[in-house]
Amino acid sequence: MINKSLWMGVALTVLMAGGAAAQELKFAPGEESRFNWQSFEDFKSAHGDLKGQSLTLFGPWRGDDEILFNSVLAYFREATGVDARYSSSENYEQQIVIDTQAGSPPNIAILPQPGLLADLASKGFLVPLGDETAKWVKENYGAGESWIGYGTYKGKDGAEAFYAFPYKADVKSLVWYVPENFEEAGYEVPETMEDLLALSDQIVEDGGVPWCIGLGSGGATGWPATDWVEDLMLRTQPAETYDKWVSNEIKFNDPAVVGAIEEFGKIARNDKYVSGGVAAVASTDFRDSPKGLFDIPPKCYLHHQASFIPSFFPDGVELGVDADFFYMPTYEAKADLGTPVLGAGTLVTITKDSPAAQAFIEFLKTPIAHEVWMAQAAFLTPYKGVNVEAYANDPLKKQGEILTSATTFRFDASDLMPGKIGAGAFWTGMIDYVGGKDAEAVATDIQNAWDGLN
Repeated sequence: MINKSLWMGVALTVLMAGGAAAQELKFAPGEESRFNWQSFEDFKSAHGDLKGQSLTLFGPWRGDDEILFNSVLAYFREATGVDARYSSSENYEQQIVIDTQAGSPPNIAILPQPGLLADLASKGFLVPLGDETAKWVKENYGAGESWIGYGTYKGKDGAEAFYAFPYKADVKSLVWYVPENFEEAGYEVPETMEDLLALSDQIVEDGGVPWCIGLGSGGATGWPATDWVEDLMLRTQPAETYDKWVSNEIKFNDPAVVGAIEEFGKIARNDKYVSGGVAAVASTDFRDSPKGLFDIPPKCYLHHQASFIPSFFPDGVELGVDADFFYMPTYEAKADLGTPVLGAGTLVTITKDSPAAQAFIEFLKTPIAHEVWMAQAAFLTPYKGVNVEAYANDPLKKQGEILTSATTFRFDASDLMPGKIGAGAFWTGMIDYVGGKDAEAVATDIQNAWDGLN
């Protein structure tokens, strides 16, 4: 079984800009106007008295991502004089638990799992970041209240506090298309979900097939359907209902959840809507499913998937030219729900306090701490204070703007649910549903599996 958020990192190979070789200060301070060098100088003035101190950081980034994070860390070292060292592990989730329990944690722990961080906080292994930092996130991040929620946990004393600073996000609420196909057919990017369904009908009327969907993924078959349901939950229900679903406060067979599954079914269970017909949805590998966009004539015009999917586009496809995406729209009839975004993110915590650790959290509040990574590769941030022109390319810039304009941000629900549900019964249930089983019956089966965990 896979944690499907891991696929988000695959986008790196597609959205890279330039080499990933590590070097001190990738961009010379003051030389390029797209960077906020003043934020770097101001931070340096405020925290330049830490020379000789050390800082250990531990997180999920390995390979190219580790090189890229170190290119950011170089600016922290330069500004503070701190000997800051980052490391990772293939089993980083287990390692951070072992290290904290053994009393030998790093100063900074970086994790993409809010549930694991909440558990560490409850055992007294995390240091609160303070109300001022929480207020800063609320005021400076798109959907700031959402990010505060993902960083707020109960401590060992049972009192809630803000423990985890969000840094680096990923977007799932995307629909991919080929601009040339749209132009030739006279189609326009839909602005509402009602428009999207009307476009689907128009494509059928014109003799085409609107959607390519593939749920195949070996032992993880079914997971792409959960992204659909999660996106549709956020577009049909308040975020609070989504949260209660994730925590099992409302049941899987609640009308709110069944309704979202049925919205997915309006597309996935319509033979006229999906390439190869409904029978092909479950059997088509998710990595192969977008290829129909590029056939001549196209086998489909639309594909719902996260930011990593261009990694599986045919060779030579140029993003922003040969392929593009738009934000999965919301229902006009549900305009009160705002502009929700489904995705993932990493959270930075202090596991061993020190002046250098506190300074690193302050460093993450500078635009330069984001812009250096933005300018190189697949890095997205909800920080509204960055210069979006620093993004490496237009597709990244568009995704960044989706994040900063979001009114609600939610992590992938199935990744937050117990593994046997989110990475088990939910996946298999979606295959049963696409195969023709009633949505309420499928949802009841999933709920029964959840109840069976107790």
